[in-house]
Amino acid sequence: MRDKCWLRKKIMDSTLTSFKIESKDKITETIIYEMNELFPNCKRSDHPSASLQFQLITDNALGTEGFEILRKEKSLIIQGNTTKGLLYGLFRLYQEFLGGSRLDKGIRSVPDQAIRMLNHWDNFDGSVERGYAGRSIFYEDNQFRKNFDTLREYGRLLASIGINAISINNVNVHKRETYFITEIHLSDIKEIADIFQQYGISTYLSVNFAAPITIGGLKTADPVDKAVEKFWKDTARSIYSIIPDFGGFVVKADSEGEPGPFVYGRDHDDGANMLARALKPYGGLVIWRCFVYNCLQDWRDRSIDRAKAAYDNFMKLDGKFESNVILQIKNGPIDFQVREPVSPLFGALKQTNQILEFQVTQEYTGQQKHLCYLLPMWKEVLDFDTKYPVKHSFVKNILCNQSPNTKYSGVAAVVNVGIDDNWTGHKLAQANLFGYGRLIWDNQLSSETIADEWLSLTFDLDTAKQEMLADILLTSYQTYENYTAPLGIGFMVRPNHHYGPDVDGYEYDRWGTYHFADRNGIGVNRTLKDGTGYTRQYSDKRFEEYEDLAACPDELALFFHHLPYEHVLQSGKTVIQHIYDTHFEGYEKVEEYIRVWEQLKPHLDEASYQNVAERLQEQKRSARDWKDQINTYFYRKSGVPDDFNRQIYS
Repeated sequence: MRDKCWLRKKIMDSTLTSFKIESKDKITETIIYEMNELFPNCKRSDHPSASLQFQLITDNALGTEGFEILRKEKSLIIQGNTTKGLLYGLFRLYQEFLGGSRLDKGIRSVPDQAIRMLNHWDNFDGSVERGYAGRSIFYEDNQFRKNFDTLREYGRLLASIGINAISINNVNVHKRETYFITEIHLSDIKEIADIFQQYGISTYLSVNFAAPITIGGLKTADPVDKAVEKFWKDTARSIYSIIPDFGGFVVKADSEGEPGPFVYGRDHDDGANMLARALKPYGGLVIWRCFVYNCLQDWRDRSIDRAKAAYDNFMKLDGKFESNVILQIKNGPIDFQVREPVSPLFGALKQTNQILEFQVTQEYTGQQKHLCYLLPMWKEVLDFDTKYPVKHSFVKNILCNQSPNTKYSGVAAVVNVGIDDNWTGHKLAQANLFGYGRLIWDNQLSSETIADEWLSLTFDLDTAKQEMLADILLTSYQTYENYTAPLGIGFMVRPNHHYGPDVDGYEYDRWGTYHFADRNGIGVNRTLKDGTGYTRQYSDKRFEEYEDLAACPDELALFFHHLPYEHVLQSGKTVIQHIYDTHFEGYEKVEEYIRVWEQLKPHLDEASYQNVAERLQEQKRSARDWKDQINTYFYRKSGVPDDFNRQIYS
């Protein structure tokens, strides 16, 4: 039986005896279905005084997705301008009832971000790139699973946290997936899209820029070629004739071997705009990823800096994109590391629709074998002040305020689910999926509030026990950072699968992810004064902060500067002592998590207990490897002993 996550409980509540709803569309049918699932004792009625009433109203402040829950005499009323708003209101009502609230004060809620998206990196063979929770829920053996019950459960799971868009195949589009945009597979795609549409979720497909060649029989994919333009216009017409509510395309181009407009001497605006014009008559969007960099670098050349690539490639194109193009920008300039600065494109782009990209799947944060609650990191990004001289200079505000069309802005993330019974492989990794949806709906929520919400919905614990588990969640991100790569240096992971320590795994490779450790120090000099000049991509105030070693935050010191091992950080510790201390502390914290989890065993269901207990043991083993290998490596490089004479393997 699949774990129902935070939607696993039925509410047998005598105060809700009947519900009334008068609207008629697919989402109305979903609301009726969910009422029967979540509140089985509450029966549909036409009586005007039903205990729960769904009402469509006109309130411009609620927009198309907001809702209000009111108490009027003996009835609860969910109001919204659309049935999608009513559906979101129902799930919020459910959450409040599970938490024991009677909603005496009511709730009014409008999403902070317009597009709230999840990107699947699922392949048609059933594998999932960067997937750590089993096989794909969509595909197996180059066929569609057609497990519609699971897809419906997934749709309700996502709608319950406010997700309204999803792409269902890998951005690295393999040959078989190129056929998803042809009539061979569109009827199967439509079956998936119809299920998600019932939950207010638009379906997107990742497309291969070379599709005119691979499936269109053309000799070119040049975006200014008339035959290529016709191919994409015909493709769009075919898709929308079968799937009228299709969302659009997600595109990874000119990146890590994926084809793109650079092949033909064109730029990204040429490629994106050509696709956008094909989709525009149908209301479709092109989401164009900014993850574009030279992946064939020469490690000997210190002037090349992968961190600069997204800004260099896209800043010059600001204002040149069609109105239905959205740039998807990773939270940092490298690749979802546990610690990176915020991408300098945020705040700099002023005339281009944009969405922020996170990674819920834990590619570089323990691959869901390690506990790593990512909400603190995401909060830091959303709350980051770009310090541009504008009224709203925080990333969370820039997304909508500096997108020409506010409804074409928001947040996307690579998702962490698979066919495993609890969706995410690691039971506690559900908190990242739940928290992602809650945070991008309401950017003001704290990591602590979201953790408490998820724990209350997922486990039956008294206050003291829940606080014990909350402490594990809330400290786990810092713990993971402590025992892995220090001070913003990143990577130091095994090549290919990115799991476990390998300090020099990428050091002499082509990917541009170097730490430059030598006998004297470590770090990447990205200053304008005498480094790569990356610091100058930020606003004046941020540039001054990152350029000046005395002002640069400790946690990013090695991202921006090459420092001697005995350089004293703002914390008062030397670089080398910081490395030693954090790696010992991180490992010891994982040992503490194991002790706390064992104490909680009598209060947890057996499946959840065993699932997490096994993974904590693996986290401990891996954290020990990280601690010993990193500390030994830098002791051998520096020759500087640990102040506390702890065991380091010389």
